[in-house]
Amino acid sequence: MPNRDRDVTGIGALADPVRRELYRFVAAQPHPVSRDEAAAATGIARHQAKFHLDRLEADGLLQSDYARLTGRSGPGAGRPSKRYRRSLAQIAVSLPPREYELAGRLMAEAIAESTRTGTPAIDVLRTLAHDYGRELGSTATAGRAPADAQAALEVAIRVLGEHGYEPREGPAASEVYLANCPFHALAQAQTELACTMNLALIGGVSDALAPHGPRTRLCPDPSRCCVVLSAAPDPG
Repeated sequence: MPNRDRDVTGIGALADPVRRELYRFVAAQPHPVSRDEAAAATGIARHQAKFHLDRLEADGLLQSDYARLTGRSGPGAGRPSKRYRRSLAQIAVSLPPREYELAGRLMAEAIAESTRTGTPAIDVLRTLAHDYGRELGSTATAGRAPADAQAALEVAIRVLGEHGYEPREGPAASEVYLANCPFHALAQAQTELACTMNLALIGGVSDALAPHGPRTRLCPDPSRCCVVLSAAPDPG
C-alpha cells in the first residue's frame, strides 16, 4: 500500500512555484543536472537552487549523486559536483484513498494464473485477495492471536483503516461499516469483481485473527464499501 504521509509531503513540496519549476526542469532532462545548470535554466541564484533542490531530495522527489563535471580526474580536477535526477519513487495522493494499483496487480496475477492452470480467473482473484488480506492481518499481530472478539475487531479496524477503508461504527451494535471503497471506480463499472476482491481481502484479515476474527458479510451500498464487519459471537 502507498505511504500516504510521504506522498503528501512530496506533493506539498511542489506547492512552492520555484521548487515546482526546478522539479519540472530536472525531470525533463535525460541526464543528471548540476546546481549551476538548474539555476541557469530557471533564472534563480545558485544558493536558492541548492536549497530547493536539496529540499526536493529530502522529500523523496529527487535523487542525487556526485561527479566531476570537467571529465578530468586526479590533482587539479576540482571537487565533485552534486547532481540531481528525478526519483524512481512514485508519488500519488488520492482523497479518499484508492488502491487501483493493488487491484490491477491482483487482477493481472489472477489472469496469468488462470491462463496457466485453467482455473476461472474470478476464483484465482478471490484466493489472491484473501492471501493478501491474511498477510496484512498476520503482520499486524506479529503472529499473536488477539485475546478476544473485541480485541480482534479492533485490530481489523486498525488494519483496514491503515489501508484506506475508513471504518465507521454502524447503526447496529458491534457492527462496523467501511465508509470508503478503495476500488471505487472499479466497483461502479464491475461491482461483482470489486466486491469479490473486497470480501476476500477483508475475510483474509479476519482469518488471520482467528479464533476471534470478526465476521464479514456483503451488504452492498453505493455510498460505501460493500462489506460490513461485526465482532465474532461470544463462545460462552
